[in-house]
Amino acid sequence: MRILIIEDDVELGKILSDTLIKENYQADIAENLGDAKYYLDIRNYDLVLLSWAPGNEKSLPLITTIKKDAYKTSVIVLSEREDKESEIEALKSGADDFVRKPLDYDILLVRIEAKLRFGISNIIEIEDLIINPEEEKIIYQGEEIELKGKPFEVLTHLAMHKDQIVSKEQLLDAIWEEPELVTPNVIEVAINQIRQKMDKPLDITTIETVRRRGYRFCFPKKIS
Repeated sequence: MRILIIEDDVELGKILSDTLIKENYQADIAENLGDAKYYLDIRNYDLVLLSWAPGNEKSLPLITTIKKDAYKTSVIVLSEREDKESEIEALKSGADDFVRKPLDYDILLVRIEAKLRFGISNIIEIEDLIINPEEEKIIYQGEEIELKGKPFEVLTHLAMHKDQIVSKEQLLDAIWEEPELVTPNVIEVAINQIRQKMDKPLDITTIETVRRRGYRFCFPKKIS
């Protein structure tokens, strides 16, 4: 599970990251809204921890952006605000939970676990095609397709950003833990595996190449 921490307090952000990593979560830290939008553009997050400081009215509108582009992502607002009205405002803005600072990390972890456990399923269903990221399973017209590893992750990432053009660099950053250590050619290999093991046998097209820009998930689109 991947979590984005949006926290301008550098020390607190580091503590949150270390706490989550110890619990086997993957965590990224954004120290401002600009960095947060960058991460949200290149990666899929299961949950976002969004800091909302007193006097900062720019944080809550980000929730709308998160829910619009990735409605299955849960958002927990972390704030020093003690008034009931602020909690109501955050929840009405689309937040899934509101946790007050100073943080009780045991309570926060339980709330994170609850949101991830009871959150909306991230299964992708498009006509006869079902992609289940949690079980690394693809089913087309009732038959399971054998596609695993990085090709499966590439397909899933593109499907989650359906109709958007995703560059090789964005795919590398979103899927490979150390993207700087691999070449963009690994994306071409993964795309070729998808086409050889899935598209050609099933006579469908799931991914199209957009010259000089990247790839786009385009199913349903028949080859004929």
